[in-house]
Amino acid sequence: MATIIGHCSIVIALLIVGVGVADVWAGTPADQVRLQIEQVVKILADPQLKVAGREQERHAAIRRIAEETFDLGEMTRRTLGPHWSALTEAERAEFITLFGDVLDRAYFTRVAAYNGERVTVLGDSIDGDLATVRTRIVTQQGVEIPVDYRMLRRGDRWLIYDVSIEGVSLVANYRAQFSRIIQTSSYQALVEKLRAKRG
Repeated sequence: MATIIGHCSIVIALLIVGVGVADVWAGTPADQVRLQIEQVVKILADPQLKVAGREQERHAAIRRIAEETFDLGEMTRRTLGPHWSALTEAERAEFITLFGDVLDRAYFTRVAAYNGERVTVLGDSIDGDLATVRTRIVTQQGVEIPVDYRMLRRGDRWLIYDVSIEGVSLVANYRAQFSRIIQTSSYQALVEKLRAKRG
């Protein structure tokens, strides 16, 4: 699982850093992902962004852009599965924030993990307001890693609600972890555990 998380960190970093231009939302889901990756690689190559002392500024920008690229509410709902329906609106809002912090700590801060991996967008399949964009990451050692982005349409935008690395779903992985805690203890115990990790 550590390898999956490492790959996922790179994948999410590739997508979230370069968003923020209106043109990103135009075209098919595959076009959108391709444009995002091109922009991200350009930004990661910018020497000014590698200057020491700009870490917090870069992190804040990454978090802000991530919130525009991912449908965090949909990701959270799917992560909690059947437990979501029992929550009040206030509980849902808090858990979305807590889950966003989990993703922030696990993935969004790891932009520096990108080391020149090549990403090829293979195409997309669209079914109404849902889409899957298929890509391949090629590591420096020549290893090919299949990555699928699951997206949904929100108005004129396609937003990511899940990432599958080598067949392992990010959402399903967290759903299994969270469900285990809820079943062996309680939903409140899960919330307390996530609150504690915020420091």
